[in-house]
Amino acid sequence: MTTPPQTATETALARRWKLEINMGTADEPDWQPCLGITEFGWSAAPNHEDSSEYDGEGWAGNDKTGQAWEVVATFNRKVSADSTTYSPVHEAIRLAFFANGDASKNHLRFLDRKGGPEAYEGHALPVWEPQGGPYTALDQIQCTWTGTGPLTPITNPLAA
Repeated sequence: MTTPPQTATETALARRWKLEINMGTADEPDWQPCLGITEFGWSAAPNHEDSSEYDGEGWAGNDKTGQAWEVVATFNRKVSADSTTYSPVHEAIRLAFFANGDASKNHLRFLDRKGGPEAYEGHALPVWEPQGGPYTALDQIQCTWTGTGPLTPITNPLAA
């Protein structure tokens, strides 16, 4: 007897996303979490071009000719107890923002922390934006990564 598939009835939470930065190399990745995330979102907008022609008998035609992606995250900046050392992952993001060439990219992946099927990986250029605020505010950074190359669906490494 086969068990029927479960019907999805619960609403997924935004906090299911986990963002990781490769602190190693392409050959020997060392995926480390970006801690302190308070907001997260991503998009992968396709580029559609009008390919309408007379043979379409008045119906418009469109072709997908490219795609762009970005990830936006806001996170609380993590620092050592003596306030002298920042999170190595946060520093890798910040330093990539100030670099050029390959050093200006973060190799990142984001995935469902519960092991769900959604997981993606790519290389992207970070824009590091300290959020400032009043004397009572936390030190928050908003970072927007603009993809350079493909955003690839991957098997979630946290899947059971």
